[in-house]
Amino acid sequence: MKKIAAGLLLTCILFTKSASSQFNNIIPQPVQFKYGIEQAFFNISPQTQLLADTLTRSANFLNEYLLNYYGFDLKQSSAESNQVISLSIDPRKNPREGQYTLTVNPRSIKLSGNSPQAVFYGIQSLIQMFPAEKNNSKSLSIPALEIVDYPRFAYRGMHLDVSRHFFDVSFIKKYIDYLALHKLNNFHWHLTDDHGWRIEIKKYPKLTEISAWRNGSIIGLYPGTGNDGLRYGGYYTQEEVKEVIRYAADRYINVIPEIEMPAHSMAVLAAYPEFGTEPSKKYEVAQTWGIFNKFNNVFQPTDHTFKFLEGVLTEVMNLFPSPYIHIGGDEGSKIWWKQSALSQQIMKENGLKDESALQSYFIHRIEKFVNSKGKTIIGWDEILDGGLAPNAIVMSWRGEKGGIAAAKQQHKVIMTPENMMYFNHSQFLKDDSLTANKYLPLKTVYDYEPVPAVLSADEAQYIWGGQANLWSEYIANPAKAEYMLFPRLDALSEILWSPKEKRNYDDFLNRLKMQFKRYDLMKVNYSKKYLTN
Repeated sequence: MKKIAAGLLLTCILFTKSASSQFNNIIPQPVQFKYGIEQAFFNISPQTQLLADTLTRSANFLNEYLLNYYGFDLKQSSAESNQVISLSIDPRKNPREGQYTLTVNPRSIKLSGNSPQAVFYGIQSLIQMFPAEKNNSKSLSIPALEIVDYPRFAYRGMHLDVSRHFFDVSFIKKYIDYLALHKLNNFHWHLTDDHGWRIEIKKYPKLTEISAWRNGSIIGLYPGTGNDGLRYGGYYTQEEVKEVIRYAADRYINVIPEIEMPAHSMAVLAAYPEFGTEPSKKYEVAQTWGIFNKFNNVFQPTDHTFKFLEGVLTEVMNLFPSPYIHIGGDEGSKIWWKQSALSQQIMKENGLKDESALQSYFIHRIEKFVNSKGKTIIGWDEILDGGLAPNAIVMSWRGEKGGIAAAKQQHKVIMTPENMMYFNHSQFLKDDSLTANKYLPLKTVYDYEPVPAVLSADEAQYIWGGQANLWSEYIANPAKAEYMLFPRLDALSEILWSPKEKRNYDDFLNRLKMQFKRYDLMKVNYSKKYLTN
């Protein structure tokens, strides 16, 4: 009896660090991680019970993962017992937003969180404790441990451009799963641009009949070696959009749609030229990449145009429960407004001193409409030009200057500077695939600090978080998208989730070794160069 009592006492003691560092492979790095007694494990098997109460999203995600990669799932129970995984909400134990506590001992796995979303984050950490290879025993050994964890930033985002190249719903769901596994919580869906309109708007059917299709694409890197002459395009029906939103919501990911304006609108003007500054011109959906200072791609800011955009945005806002709508606002060449007599007249009537003020007028008017529907706009940092709209959130992509300016004006900021956060840039100087002629190695991503040092403590509070972007000019298929995403997505997740003081690149690379094995299990395409570098 004494031996049994001693064994039980040993099992229940407070967890301490162990030499079992082979299991410490979680990405992003948790706030606190302690191993329990050495050689103590909980074995997950088909006989393990899952006690989830109302936390069905987390339970379902765990079971789907187990079934997909290990060939079994768990029966859900309504009562506490031995050999159980229990999920619960406990804000007293987890006082911070997004906080969870994960405790493993030989009898049970207990996961509690501040909220259902926090429990879901704990599930992602638990999954990373599973062996990264399939086995035939249908038993997964998890070491005794305790994790206390919560995110550093509230906004943790990843973007995907589906205008230059279109990705079907099945891959969009897979992409969302990748974000969920890395504890990201916002998917920025770039749905419209010069190269194609990708969302059904019932009030304006020509947006999918005409704007969703281009009559060719350039061959090779810009400026290209010709044009393939192939009709290319596609779009998501409103039912497909709802399906994606539901799928993301089950993974606690908010989907933020982007509808570009006032520039990047050649696809729209191909269908509705009356909203451009040259209504008699024959516009075409863009077939080449780049900024179109040589091609007129801006809206004429008339009441007629705003009525059209309000009709589009009304359908978009009715589809997306997201409190945020991205309206672009970037790379608007002012020359088309300068050359338009009507634009100049609008400026005069509204007392606008220059075209930057006209840009600001445009964004202010759209913001007022979006706010009237209970939503908030997000825009690229060009929305600062001429004066920032009162409630706008700024995505700082042209370096950090725009983010710093917005934070000083007490606006929320999402940091996404091109030189650190554009995953369409090459991972290596001599890459083994066609990419944009820019270079963004893994270490540069990992070393990025989203809070600029020049900000005061009060100003730094307006850095809401960060995001990486994947522009698809040279990304024509899912395999290439995955190749560009991984493992830089791992680095992104750690800089947005983990405490700044816990980040260590050498340790991160060591944890990546197990992550690569997990990607092999999941059949994720990533660059094998990282296995040797």
